[in-house]
Amino acid sequence: MRMKYLLLSACLSLALAPAALAQTVTGSGIVPATAANSAERAIGFAANAPAGAALVVVMTDAVLPPLDGVALSAAERQAVGAAIASASFDGKAGSTLSLRGIGAHPRILLVGAGATPSSLALAEVGGKAAQELKDEAQPVTIAGAFGDTSAADVAYGFALGQYRFDRYKTVDKKAPPTGAVTFVGADPSGAEAAFTGRWKPLAEGVRLSRDLANEPANVIYPESFVAETRKAFARVAGVSIEVLDEAAMRKLGMGTLVGVGQGSPRGSRLLLVRYRGADSPDAPTAFVGKGITFDSGGLSLKPGAGMGNMKGDMSGAASVMGAIVSLAKSRAPVHVVGVAALAENMPDGNAQRPGDVTRTMSGKTIEMVNADAEGRLVLADANEYVAKTYKPKAIVNIATLTGAVVGALDNSYAGLFARDEALAARLIAAGAASGEELWRLPLHKDYAERMKSDIADIRNSATGQGPGASLGAHFIGFFVDEGTPWAHLDIAGVNRSEKATSLVPKGMTGFGVRLLDQLARSE
Repeated sequence: MRMKYLLLSACLSLALAPAALAQTVTGSGIVPATAANSAERAIGFAANAPAGAALVVVMTDAVLPPLDGVALSAAERQAVGAAIASASFDGKAGSTLSLRGIGAHPRILLVGAGATPSSLALAEVGGKAAQELKDEAQPVTIAGAFGDTSAADVAYGFALGQYRFDRYKTVDKKAPPTGAVTFVGADPSGAEAAFTGRWKPLAEGVRLSRDLANEPANVIYPESFVAETRKAFARVAGVSIEVLDEAAMRKLGMGTLVGVGQGSPRGSRLLLVRYRGADSPDAPTAFVGKGITFDSGGLSLKPGAGMGNMKGDMSGAASVMGAIVSLAKSRAPVHVVGVAALAENMPDGNAQRPGDVTRTMSGKTIEMVNADAEGRLVLADANEYVAKTYKPKAIVNIATLTGAVVGALDNSYAGLFARDEALAARLIAAGAASGEELWRLPLHKDYAERMKSDIADIRNSATGQGPGASLGAHFIGFFVDEGTPWAHLDIAGVNRSEKATSLVPKGMTGFGVRLLDQLARSE
């Protein structure tokens, strides 16, 4: 019987896909969801630098490295050395020195990596260079203090740092740089293989997450999210895609996911993408993301200020899909299932009312007392479905769940909640290695009392003040069997950035792609 639902859902998704690719942005224009983003610099590797390019030099101290393959005369090197001394440039991580008018190079940019740079530190250098050169059109050469294949690390950072989302601008739009960036070193073929095999797919996964979350909600909604995901996985080996529409979910008793979206004319979806690499374990790890494509708060309506940013309330689901893209395109020897619980939370006459009782797939009941605590509702059904259908060895949820986590951690960390110590330790290590850091917050037994309902098994929000992030995490964990290793990542403070950093341009960050990719590879 289940296969019947899957075939029906898949056919429905394919039938709706063309309509999902375009939505009216204004009364007089149609903008496709796949509109070309601004061009990015092509990334290449060579033993010798092309002529006439800006030069970026990766520095580990105050001494200009040899720069084999780069045309820099003794007099030009002397001029650079004098500038270094004059500016007291020391090559510390994050430091820069920009020089113009030296030789044939339109610009020479020195970027510090620190004395013994890690892979992540080298990526930061690449991202810093991309940010510094984002408004300059000429080709770029990057060379300096990296050996073996570590140029691939710098290239990866450059790919992340050059991201931009301005596809809907038509007035005063800055032309994107078109000149290619070439990494010059002693082993260009090795560096290119390392970049293509590992880092380029990861950058593509981050880009997918950022694109999905940056798109307006009239372009990305449950159906079109599915359509864009299908396109991202076209012709990728080892991947299978399952989609449940509302009819299928209702027949399976998934009342919470469907209930959240019943105030919107755009139906909810449950999207599951499974990737199984060679020699991977039989049981997958499940990454389950909140995919609220727009969150008005439902009948518990949010304030108007900042509501437009709620187009990014599906960042968890977007980053899950980005992580699976990375793992699948790099042919990682892992077995993972990425789940997107997709709904639009709107306040029309058919919307859920505070006080309603809904039922999950397993039959557990929820008193829905706050329609703006909807992310945990869609994750309840998604967790139960993936547990029953795919029998994962661990479940990791990722969601823009609470404002409380922002109050606790600001935008420096995502909140980590876990019942399994080994899984928690792996997540913290993956966060440190990827640059997407976590801070563990408590799951205390007393929180169960705060979430008790007089008329149902649990309520979706506690009354009064309290540890909101922990209470939300407790609710989600209620729908995961105690015997299954489980963790929850609350990314509400880190999914969006108000200012650019080296690896994260302003806007939706794609937080979680790098972290989940690293976690999957850490087994």
